[in-house]
Amino acid sequence: MSGLHNGRDVFEYALLKVVPRVERGEMINAGVVVYCHARRFVEARTHLDEARLLCLDRAADVEGVRAALSAVEGICHGGECAGQAAQDDAGRRFRWLIAPRSTVVQPGPVHTGLTTDPAVEAERLLELLVR
Repeated sequence: MSGLHNGRDVFEYALLKVVPRVERGEMINAGVVVYCHARRFVEARTHLDEARLLCLDRAADVEGVRAALSAVEGICHGGECAGQAAQDDAGRRFRWLIAPRSTVVQPGPVHTGLTTDPAVEAERLLELLVR
C-alpha cells in the first residue's frame, strides 16, 4: 500500500515561527514546511509580515529573519542551496528543519493531513495560518 487514501496522500506540516526576543516568548507565524513521503515532496512557503514583527520588537533584525526563512526554502529545494543537507532525501531534510531549536526562526509542532497535491496544500496552509 502506498499510503494513498481515496486518492489522497498523507502529509505532514509544521509552522515556522519568528520569535524576535526568545526571552519574551512572543511570536508571529512566518511560514509553513510541508512534507509528503509518498511524493518525495518537501517545500517551505514563507511570508514575513514586517510590520507585525516590528510591533513585537522594534529592533528586530528583519534582514536576518528574511535570510533564515530563505535558508529554510533552500534546504527544502535541495541541491547546492541546501548546504550540508544537499544529498539528503526529502524526509531527512524535513526532519532536520522541524528539529527544535532556540533561534529566532523556530519550527512549531508537526501536524498531519491528507492531500491530493502537497504544493497546493502548502499554499493553502500559508494563506490560512500565516498571511
